[in-house]
Amino acid sequence: MTDGSEHADGRASARANALLRRVQLADGHNDLPWVLRELAGGAGWPAEWAAADLTKERTDLQTDLVRLRKGALTMQFWSVYVPCRLQGHSAVTATLEQIEVVYELVNRYPDHLQLALTVDDAEAAFRSGRIASLLGAEGGHSINNSLGALRALHRLGVRYLTLTHNNNTDWADSATDEPVHNGLTDFGRDVVREMNRLGMLVDLSHVAPSTMRDALAVSEAPPIFSHSSCRAVADHPRNVPDDVLAELAAKGGVCMITFVPSFVSPARAEWDARLREAMTAAGADHRDLDARHRFAQTWTGGGPQPEATLDDVVRHLEHAREVAGIDHIGLGGDYDGADRLPAGLEDVSCYPRLFTALLDRGWSESDCEKLAGANTLRVLREAEQIARKLHSIV
Repeated sequence: MTDGSEHADGRASARANALLRRVQLADGHNDLPWVLRELAGGAGWPAEWAAADLTKERTDLQTDLVRLRKGALTMQFWSVYVPCRLQGHSAVTATLEQIEVVYELVNRYPDHLQLALTVDDAEAAFRSGRIASLLGAEGGHSINNSLGALRALHRLGVRYLTLTHNNNTDWADSATDEPVHNGLTDFGRDVVREMNRLGMLVDLSHVAPSTMRDALAVSEAPPIFSHSSCRAVADHPRNVPDDVLAELAAKGGVCMITFVPSFVSPARAEWDARLREAMTAAGADHRDLDARHRFAQTWTGGGPQPEATLDDVVRHLEHAREVAGIDHIGLGGDYDGADRLPAGLEDVSCYPRLFTALLDRGWSESDCEKLAGANTLRVLREAEQIARKLHSIV
């Protein structure tokens, strides 16, 4: 263990900041593109949605370029999320629009952002002082049951697909819906195989444990969880059971621990379970994020929402390190995907605080480097290598 006074006298903070200048810090999930769309009222087209000035600190966002720089974040998966209320062709169209938002941001801020389609691109962006910008599609409804649409998303730069969002798809069960497939259907297995062939990461956040296990059994490439935490620490359906963490490690994958309060604070997870019960009793759908937000604003049955803290996140990181191993954990904050983040991790500028806390608790700099980005870069490179191997077999 380190000297207990290290945090107080600033040595851990100095080490954390030096480390994050030296290594690439990757985050698996940020919902800024959808929030920009909502801020614009959904009117106009993606260039107008991306027109918000991100060169100054924003009080209406958790992400902007000033705080990205303060947070030393140099590799970001931007979520091209669309809600489950959009289905069929509407979901595909909206996903394409969200991809265009990210392209517009990259074009608007070329001194800060660089589109990355490969690991080499991401590392080159870091060397040039830019933030490597990758795309992740959140929810299998974005492909409308079409492998052709999946291939098109990959051609446009999408480098992971979350197999479901809060609702089941026709081919995969979600963690927050009633199971109908007992995991993946035959077509769902074909989706995973095609993602392997393309070099697209299989993202198991949001899916049911049965889907997790099926995908782990089918996938040749290491899967990821882009923004999930540990079920043993906070009993929320969006978190990962220990047996899955162990199997993920055996497959070489990475669980990117998220900061969402309901997923990291046990008390907040219990509060959210009571909210879900109250919404169900009232005929409201807890899976619908907008409906959940509206209901929670007036619901008093659960008392005040418990706060989450940075220490809650550390507990998940240490549990995941114990179960899966240091080579299989990363970070997926889900900034701009939740109304409030834990105390100490309120916005994207706060990553140095997290690494300061870890160093203060005795984490080695080597362990912190793996958590920061080395594990994520490795899994991306392995997915690329497996895709090349599968192409050579064909």
